[in-house]
Amino acid sequence: MSNAESPQSPPQIFWRIDEWFPDLSPEVRAGLKAYHDELQKYNRTLSLISAKSVFVADALHFADSIMATKAIVKSNSHIDKVYDFGSGNGFPGVVFAIMNPKVQVVLVDTDVKKCEFLNFAIQALNLKNVSVENKNIEALPADSVKWAICRGFGNISKAILMARKIVVKGGSVYHLKGEEWGIEVGEIPTQLCSIWSPSLVGEYKLPVGAVKYGVVRTEKIA
Repeated sequence: MSNAESPQSPPQIFWRIDEWFPDLSPEVRAGLKAYHDELQKYNRTLSLISAKSVFVADALHFADSIMATKAIVKSNSHIDKVYDFGSGNGFPGVVFAIMNPKVQVVLVDTDVKKCEFLNFAIQALNLKNVSVENKNIEALPADSVKWAICRGFGNISKAILMARKIVVKGGSVYHLKGEEWGIEVGEIPTQLCSIWSPSLVGEYKLPVGAVKYGVVRTEKIA
């Protein structure tokens, strides 16, 4: 059979986390791989990640969440409980939980099916420090959140507007952003700037590609 007639091999699904992050413990890397397996399995029916990112989820989703988690924890070692606003596919909340088993992580999302997946994945991975709240973040009790993270939840202004009643004074929301983070900070309305103080926690590049990513912290000051 000629090459032209040969059946095409399915595209390779990459997993390079062990190579990129040898500093992570074997237990953490095994947990991340297990989550990757569950994500690939259920993505066919739930569209947890885009079809274009399925084969490089290790870079676009896992490496991004790993590097952001490191930046957040380095900047704030006092986090003992964190909410993942609009968790959806579990990024970065599940990754944060696997890397920090002593931190309680609450995954919040309005999508019933995705919350069902998250609950299943938590059980499959035996994550004792994770819970799921199937609700809008604005339905959380007032002043109930001290630390929160979000990725792909909308722009910074939208996130802090929705979080204004539930985050306590002195609490913070950490936003995982691409190169446009500076533009989003500049677009925060003046009235929100009197309540929230933004700062850059860290910038990083993924192990592949040249795009810079950033973690922006908005601290509630009033």
